[in-house]
Amino acid sequence: MGRKTVIFLSLMISFMASFAQNKSQAYLNYIEKYAKLAIEQQQRFNIPASITLAQGLLESSAGQSELSQSSNNHFGIKCHNDWDGDKVYKKDDNVDPDCFRKYNEVEDSYIDHSLFLTNRRHYASLFELNPTDYKGWAYGLKKAGYASDAAYPAKLIKIIEDYELHKYDLGKKAEYLATNPKRLEKNMSTIKTTSSTTLKGHTLFRNNKVLCVFSLPGDTYSSIADEFNISEKKILKYNDLAESTEILPGTIIYVKSKKNIASAEYMQHQVKDGENLYRISQKYAIKLKKLYDLNKLDYSQGASLGMILKLR
Repeated sequence: MGRKTVIFLSLMISFMASFAQNKSQAYLNYIEKYAKLAIEQQQRFNIPASITLAQGLLESSAGQSELSQSSNNHFGIKCHNDWDGDKVYKKDDNVDPDCFRKYNEVEDSYIDHSLFLTNRRHYASLFELNPTDYKGWAYGLKKAGYASDAAYPAKLIKIIEDYELHKYDLGKKAEYLATNPKRLEKNMSTIKTTSSTTLKGHTLFRNNKVLCVFSLPGDTYSSIADEFNISEKKILKYNDLAESTEILPGTIIYVKSKKNIASAEYMQHQVKDGENLYRISQKYAIKLKKLYDLNKLDYSQGASLGMILKLR
């Protein structure tokens, strides 16, 4: 084995040890379920679909918060003086429980969220923004008093960018969507399964047209390989790993080989704080070696902050 190969494999192991995906299966499921509602709000009210989805995800903890479960309130909207519908009471920022709006359906919560923003004067300036300006909307919501948390805009923007929600503003779809079960057999000839997209707790997703899952607590590469009826060696190869390592929950695991280049809409990537070449290769479903070769990087070289990487 050549020196460069040894260095490359060593880097892959060290990168993986420090790599943790910030994708959450609960978030992905929420997006899959409610993206259509968010798109409808953009079409009717000119509120970016990405903002609606990000607020819903954040305020409802992806539909798992106590408030969203008990009242279908996905946006944390309080009663206020003009609310004459059903109510629930829950402690929020105050010592005494606050009054929150209760809805019959989640769809009612989405519509009321849109009306809440459009009918209040202090949010009027937001509607002067382009509905694709999710950053302007995120900071505008904070400025208008939607949330007291100083980090609220940054949280929304991070969710939007991590999950590619801004694509919905442009009439496109995010990459991370559950695969169509009718196409499962055609695309996964090595996997023996039923027509369901859920396999022993995992849901299949696509990224750059490559099938993948997001790890659950207790997963190992061996257990995922067994679930998909392929060898652990192949799973490791598909994820650019020389040997099995501990998997953190929420890590993206490819169950088919990654591509040589990113999808057509991604031409380049600017390296952000905390990123490395392995993480970027996993983000765009590009083979790690190809990412090095595309950018004419030595296999012993890492990614530096601000570096512009070619993806195609």
